[in-house]
Amino acid sequence: MSVLTLLAAPGDPAVPGGLTGAAANTFTAPHVEYRALMPMLVVFGAATAGILVEAFLPRTRRYWAQVGISLAGVLVALGFVIANHGMAATTASDAVSVDGVTLFLQGTILALALLAILLVAERGTATADLDAFAAQGASAPGSGGERAAEAAGLRSTEVFPLMLFSIGGMLLFPAANDLLTSFVALEVLSLPLYLLCGLARRRRLLSQEAAMKYFLLGAFSSAFFLYGVALLYGYSGSVRLSTAMTAVPQGATPPPSIATAIAAGTHSDVLLLVGIALLAVGLLFKVGAVPFHSWTPDVYQGAPTPITGFMAAATKVAAFGALLRIAYVALPGMRWDWRPVLWGVAILTMLAGAVLAITQRDIKRMLAYSAILNAGYILLGVISMTSKGVSSTLFYLAAYGFATIGAFAVVTLVREGVPGRTGEDGEAVPGSVGGEATDLSAWAGLGKRSPLLAACFTVFLLAFAGIPLTSGFTGKFALFTAAVDGGAWPLVIVGVIASAAAAFFYVRVIVLMYFSEPLREEGVGPVVVMPSPMTTIALGLTVAATIVLGVVPQMALDLADKAAYFVQ
Repeated sequence: MSVLTLLAAPGDPAVPGGLTGAAANTFTAPHVEYRALMPMLVVFGAATAGILVEAFLPRTRRYWAQVGISLAGVLVALGFVIANHGMAATTASDAVSVDGVTLFLQGTILALALLAILLVAERGTATADLDAFAAQGASAPGSGGERAAEAAGLRSTEVFPLMLFSIGGMLLFPAANDLLTSFVALEVLSLPLYLLCGLARRRRLLSQEAAMKYFLLGAFSSAFFLYGVALLYGYSGSVRLSTAMTAVPQGATPPPSIATAIAAGTHSDVLLLVGIALLAVGLLFKVGAVPFHSWTPDVYQGAPTPITGFMAAATKVAAFGALLRIAYVALPGMRWDWRPVLWGVAILTMLAGAVLAITQRDIKRMLAYSAILNAGYILLGVISMTSKGVSSTLFYLAAYGFATIGAFAVVTLVREGVPGRTGEDGEAVPGSVGGEATDLSAWAGLGKRSPLLAACFTVFLLAFAGIPLTSGFTGKFALFTAAVDGGAWPLVIVGVIASAAAAFFYVRVIVLMYFSEPLREEGVGPVVVMPSPMTTIALGLTVAATIVLGVVPQMALDLADKAAYFVQ
């Protein structure tokens, strides 16, 4: 057909082969339910406004503008999520599903993002500079440009729009109802994180190495994911996970989807099984499951600590949300093929996380292996393939996210003390506060130096260990119960053994804080700094959430139960 034919008016007799009748009206504009998309649109709009602030506002006025835009954008988006409560719809040609799981996960992501923004906004007080980000990220470490930026008192504010773009991708990832939308969301949430991981103010080379490792391994995992999408499209003729039957007119033939192709079973399973395997590589990389976990300790250690907390909490929520949707919506008919593989992954993840964490001397690397261990626990909810498995996964993601943000907030406050010295003019230069003291020896005697901070960190460690009256105990109990109901009781036995092993390195830190003498070298040792209200608010809210979800969790459990439904 010629270009002239395509451009001709429908039924135009002057053009040979002009389209007539029904053929001329085959294109139908997709229906977009903007109310369902508003949380994502608000966050992306705030990110765009942040870019304009970076471009046009004077540097001295950018910080508060960016903080205000970021907090306002996340709060407004959270309001839309609450307003959409009970929604069950697909929009944008079934590319996005908004249902109970989507709304619960989006609300969790936005709540965690709000706390993470407060940590990122921390710049310290008059007595201590707590800025975690390089004065000028584009400057090479140790260069004259970096020293000049430090001397001029510059502050990185581009981290806020980068965070907002990543948050927007996280909101879309668990809501995506087709694999191309999932891939776009995966890249939108990942690319800003690659940049943010390389912007640490201190130990710049370690930070940039972490960013490079994350970028290269993330690019490989995205390639596996995209190749899996291609194979699944070759199998089913569609990238849609499933067809929302409520959106199909009565008597009409539903459009193709992966779920319907699997149910029909008319094609060879080779493309399907290989496609599922490659898709799983990309998703398991994001959740930090073994054997795709190698990036986690290095990136967690090298990234700015507020970004580490944000990444450890919110990214895991988004990635597990996408994994839940793909497993429960597109692939329930293949559960007997992929469940045994996830059994092996869950066992390796729990055991490797527990064993390797014991050997760590760096607090951030220990928390990284703790995150790997917890990813293994959460996989139990995915494997159960029951509605109880979905609700327990939702609850545990929220509980773990708050404890993780709080734990990394504590890490930002334990600092190396820089001793005083005598200047060139003979005058005494007082000591100052250096970078974060992440070696475990620096945490000795923290209970004596700062009883309140040590108590906060103890709450988070006990939650990670699953001790009663904390959110971790409630979450683990719900996950293990769901796994038993789903027939995965051997995994529960492994999970209990891993929890017992993990309790050792959590309790070891508690003993170090309360029953060891503070480290002192030449009169100067690690110090605990007083933060601004930003970190204080984030720390207080995370401690409260961790205790409340452990002592009176019923309301949150009921909310997770009501949210455990998919549109399909």
